[in-house]
Amino acid sequence: MSTSNALRWFRRAAGLGALLAAIVVVVGAWVRLTDAGLGCPDWPGCYGHVHPAGALAHAGELGTTYPSRPFVYQKAIHEMVHRYIAGALLLVILGLAAFAVWNRRDPAQPRVLPFVALAVVIAQAALGAFTVTLLVPPPVVTLHLLGGLTTLALLWWLALAPSRRDVKAAERPVRRLALAAFAALVLQLALGGWTSTNYAAVACPDFPTCQGSFRPATDFRDAFVLWRGLGINYEGGVLEGPARTAIHLTHRVMAVVAGLLLAILAAAAFRRAQTPAVRLAAAAVGAAVVLQWLIGINLIWQGFPLALGTAHNAGAALLLLATLSLLRQLWPAGPEIGFSGSGGRGRSAAPPRGP
Repeated sequence: MSTSNALRWFRRAAGLGALLAAIVVVVGAWVRLTDAGLGCPDWPGCYGHVHPAGALAHAGELGTTYPSRPFVYQKAIHEMVHRYIAGALLLVILGLAAFAVWNRRDPAQPRVLPFVALAVVIAQAALGAFTVTLLVPPPVVTLHLLGGLTTLALLWWLALAPSRRDVKAAERPVRRLALAAFAALVLQLALGGWTSTNYAAVACPDFPTCQGSFRPATDFRDAFVLWRGLGINYEGGVLEGPARTAIHLTHRVMAVVAGLLLAILAAAAFRRAQTPAVRLAAAAVGAAVVLQWLIGINLIWQGFPLALGTAHNAGAALLLLATLSLLRQLWPAGPEIGFSGSGGRGRSAAPPRGP
């Protein structure tokens, strides 16, 4: 197999991994929204079995082993489907890391990021175990969500073929805006996880007002306490109404800030684009922002149905992918990125190679 064909297959495998990672993120949201996060109180099995059907066959014995967690077959299925897909994702990432070693002589082969992705997904497995054993604490569940999105981002970056071109002067100012918009997006993703894991989404059942007012009762001091100790069951949330309202309103405000920054980025990149690929990526970011805003607003107006709640998480993943695609075009391949393992920081007169 030639080096170009080998790298092409590597990127296809990374694309498959990105697809699996996106499914894991969306199914994880579905698990949270169906209150199935503790559908299996142990890890990695489910009530001591590899499949909920095994637990169902011994349902009469589970009351003694897990007296505080009654067995609910449907919730157990939801949780284990999530774990099965995550297991498949781990196998794909292991394959990418092995391929990076096998194809290491190709200077264009990414050698660092596959192992970063492997480390992240292993950390994800640990966070998944802590999520169950520590009774879904919001900091751990939020980190678990961000870890899933980080895995998705790394795999998508590896799947994207790097552009080999010089960035024109017209595009350079867009880079600074892109970094600011991306930072705002990451913060908003973290706030979204905090909102979900504290069951604060329903704290404001109306829009644009909240509880019929633009100044509802809030408690910001209690809303962002990161750790409350062990032994607390966080399923269903432990915060009082004003604290949940504070979280929800913070998420709303940051949605406007991040959305506007991304929309401005999309418009600036589209206007200054020097290639069709940059224009396409910029248009994708703009479309993803509008789509996510529409889903979020309709999620509130329609009373938080499960389908729209899951779609809201999928929209966040789509917005992340679109933004990364634009960043990939604004930072063409070159030694300054340093992900191929070839080293070097300066510019080269030769065409840049490797991500």
